[in-house]
Amino acid sequence: MSLRFGRALVAIPGPSIIPDRVLDAMRTPMPNIYDGELLDVSAEVLDRLPAIADTTGHAFMLIGNGHAGWEMVVANTMNRRDKVLVLDSGRFPLMWGEAVKFAGVETEVLTGTPFGPVDPAALEARLAAGPADEFAAVIGVHVDTANSVRNDVAALRRAIDASGSSALFMIDGIAALGCDEYHMDAWGVDVTVGASQKGLMTPPGVALVWANERAVQRGNGNDLRLRYLDWDSRINAEQVYQNYGGTPPVSHLYALREALRMIDEEGGLPAVWARHQVLADAVRAAADAWASPDGIALCIEDLNARANGVTTLHSGSVDALELARRCEQGAGLTIGRGVLAPEHMFRIGHMGHVNPPSVMGTLGTIEAALRSMDAPLGGSGLAAAATVIADGLR
Repeated sequence: MSLRFGRALVAIPGPSIIPDRVLDAMRTPMPNIYDGELLDVSAEVLDRLPAIADTTGHAFMLIGNGHAGWEMVVANTMNRRDKVLVLDSGRFPLMWGEAVKFAGVETEVLTGTPFGPVDPAALEARLAAGPADEFAAVIGVHVDTANSVRNDVAALRRAIDASGSSALFMIDGIAALGCDEYHMDAWGVDVTVGASQKGLMTPPGVALVWANERAVQRGNGNDLRLRYLDWDSRINAEQVYQNYGGTPPVSHLYALREALRMIDEEGGLPAVWARHQVLADAVRAAADAWASPDGIALCIEDLNARANGVTTLHSGSVDALELARRCEQGAGLTIGRGVLAPEHMFRIGHMGHVNPPSVMGTLGTIEAALRSMDAPLGGSGLAAAATVIADGLR
């Protein structure tokens, strides 16, 4: 028997739920891309983007997913003779490192633990062991969606400074922007990469890059520059067409403008971060209530290293693939498969356009599916989550 015949719900860590307002904004006829309203839409989006990363630096928007953002950074800041240090904390920093290596740049991985953040002391020690200019860049992620670990970006910056390294500090914030507190300038980040489809509540298809003047100047004359990805031409753009290296992503511009306006209407990023904190705490409370020997368990033990947009769980003796199948085919809920161990892990996305009804509905459905499988449960996760949300409503 299937109970899925209603409005389906997606609770994966991106693409996230798209607000109806954002979807409606995309339904616009193609405009004149050289004059008229689109120029105002583009200007508003580009003016609003620096605040998302909390920077006074340059903001770039290009057609592509987050991987395209990685490529823009490589093309504008690195040389084939360079060496880059990759901060391992899951899956996605390693994938960024693979893109760097593919471009002909040497990489070294600072190996971490499977379910822990990058150790600032280990970073400082490695950088201090070599010349100050050994690495052109240090790259890592704020949040890794594979294991839901959140790194202490400010502490990593302090470690770089203490080591005396001259490396640029680059952070992939794709899974964190709009969910977890982030301050690019205050935390000393030189380059941040983002994307439209997670906390920014816009369909996939747009990559975002923020770069400070230090990063822009460091890349002058580098030998990996590509015309489409060249950010100098975008900085000096005289018309909308040049801001995007060609035809603008028209529908996404309208969509992202609406999403950014919704963030402002909520009370700005501090209010958005606070909402995500409460809902993430509710998910984690549910996981702790479900926990039992050989059953459900949170992957990230460090309380300060848990992301607010995604939670990854070990499933123990429970078949995580069967759990996902029952949720989707039986109840209309799509949860995230475990990237690192699909049969033994699953992920819950709670990012972007989410609220108590969507999160409680997700948790209740997961709990029902677990009970249908006779999974070992320590208690009711839904009740535990309700207590957290009740506190948030007081």
